[in-house]
Amino acid sequence: MDIKGKKAIVTGGDRGIGRAISVALAEKGADVGVAYYQNEAGADETLHLIEESGQKGFTFKVDLRHFSQVEDLIDKSKERLGGIDILVNNAGISGPNMTLAAIPLEEWSDVIHVNLTGVFYCCKAAARELKKAHGKIVNISSIAGKMGGTIGCHYAASKAGVIGLTFALASELAPEITVNAIAPGPVDTDLITPAKKKELSMKTPFGRIASPDEIAHTVVYLIENDYVSGEVIDVNAGRYMD
Repeated sequence: MDIKGKKAIVTGGDRGIGRAISVALAEKGADVGVAYYQNEAGADETLHLIEESGQKGFTFKVDLRHFSQVEDLIDKSKERLGGIDILVNNAGISGPNMTLAAIPLEEWSDVIHVNLTGVFYCCKAAARELKKAHGKIVNISSIAGKMGGTIGCHYAASKAGVIGLTFALASELAPEITVNAIAPGPVDTDLITPAKKKELSMKTPFGRIASPDEIAHTVVYLIENDYVSGEVIDVNAGRYMD
């Protein structure tokens, strides 16, 4: 797919990886809808960067736990952008607790609903428009979805679920829509403290963690290549290989 002139939605586009993806798509010539949950100022900053690239965009507050709000996001995208060619499911949460004993039921539910059910909702709501466009879905999973990670079983389970969902939809939606995922290792965003960044860097063969731009570059590849579907690309500098 030639990204120039296409219409994209990026969830969690208000910061970090989502912002890098939104800007990378704009720099390739796409108009971008920036979906966010709470960080309105961050979403506005992403929109400013999109417009600096010469593209159109809009911001939209959405709680991915509610299908009606996701449907509103899709309707707004059709209204403001004129359609949907690309869906990047990037939004996710981790929750404050990490051990089985400490994770309350409500936290388990929230992490699963945002990270997995929210991706399902977005795919379901956007599928009709994406089929018309022979569009692209890219889901952001995690190294935790393959090896468990250290954030918590709820996070690992949700990201493993994203991988399974990606495989299922790649088969079901072919050939009109390609569906792929990326499983990053740790990424240098403001969600990780400097001390944690140093610790994680020492566990990675390259001696550093990824930049958001390196994840965005992989998203662009998956959108531009029309013969890759049902793939999960590891972006972790060789920390985990399967």
